Amino acid sequence: MTKKDFVEAVSQIAGLSKKDTDTSVNAVLTALQDLLSKGESITFPGFGSFTVKERAERNGRNPSTGRPIKIPASKAVAFKVGSGLKEAVNKG
Repeated sequence: MTKKDFVEAVSQIAGLSKKDTDTSVNAVLTALQDLLSKGESITFPGFGSFTVKERAERNGRNPSTGRPIKIPASKAVAFKVGSGLKEAVNKG
């Protein structure tokens, strides 16, 4: 499913125009990005939660040459599914 398809589906469920729905979806995605980039967690009860996890520096290998390389520390976004979403997915 593409963003365009998602906007259309939300538009039909909410009874809003596609333009208003697109604006709303963009606002939600921007807010999620801004909050996560600040290191904040976001929880939607029954759906799930987004958190930022720290990844330590580690050793790895270049797959082409087999030479060891240092992989720098980084941050990653993690999603933990909520019980309501898990149940809905397992029913379908």
